[in-house]
Amino acid sequence: MADSSFNQRTLKEPISCEGVGLHSGAPVKLTLLPAPANHGVVFVRTDLPQKVEIPALAKHVVDTSSLATTLGRDGVKIGTVEHLLAALAGMGIDNVRVEVDGPEVPIMDGSAAPFAYLVKTAGVRVLSEPKSFIVIKRQVTVTDGDKEATFSPATRFRIDCTIDFKHPLISDQAITFEFSDRNFSREIARARTFGFLRDVEMLKKAGLARGGSLENAIVVDDFSILNPDGLRFPDEFVRHKLLDALGDTSLFGHPVIGHLKVFKSGHALNHKLVTRVLSDPANFVIIQARRRDVEKVDLRLPDLQGMLEPLVA
Repeated sequence: MADSSFNQRTLKEPISCEGVGLHSGAPVKLTLLPAPANHGVVFVRTDLPQKVEIPALAKHVVDTSSLATTLGRDGVKIGTVEHLLAALAGMGIDNVRVEVDGPEVPIMDGSAAPFAYLVKTAGVRVLSEPKSFIVIKRQVTVTDGDKEATFSPATRFRIDCTIDFKHPLISDQAITFEFSDRNFSREIARARTFGFLRDVEMLKKAGLARGGSLENAIVVDDFSILNPDGLRFPDEFVRHKLLDALGDTSLFGHPVIGHLKVFKSGHALNHKLVTRVLSDPANFVIIQARRRDVEKVDLRLPDLQGMLEPLVA
């Protein structure tokens, strides 16, 4: 049977949702539309007179300081993109036009699950063009104090994520994720963003997190979780940090083949790592799946080298 696992993917039909912006608190509508091969993920603000297209690429990141990743181009910005990007990467979607009628992607329930549900509901269309991958060729590490993020060579995409907030409920959690869309939906997508009560109050005084609530975030005080329904996973905190890292590293613009290891990392350090990898062509190579059918999905390095053709030496 022919296997299309390494062909590009888009949606079968458009689909929309409505929610509020995490920081603005304003209502926002998001629409995902099918896109042709090699289009990539492109954001468009539909509430402005001129529709500026912002490709989901690291070079368009303009802010990571507000506990979210913001893309921008020609003065136009789209904030809190990481959960949607994680869902698209986790579901293997390469090409989609993302229309948003406000400055933020809606926060929904604070996880990537609503966006993954949109993809499943719209359906996935497999295109005839092969996927391109970014393959990590040598180890690259960035640090910020005791925080660290590293990409190193591997035969598939793997993430090791560790957090330690020196809090009785969020101390020294670690998780390893072997990439597949099934693993993403089952293990990562439903993990929600979280914050400390003291920080939420401070953010709201600064005019941020106006849309934040117990319906779209886990809120923790000094000793307890304030959400009445508790956690979705015992280690939901580290799972969400891994989700963020997946969304941030999707800004390579290609699926990754490499080992990502993050320790106490956040959006700023994730972006710094992606930028550092891209800063030197010796760190990576772009490869493309051959147009012939792929017989194996569970690949080891010899199979991978035989199946993929280098595009960049």
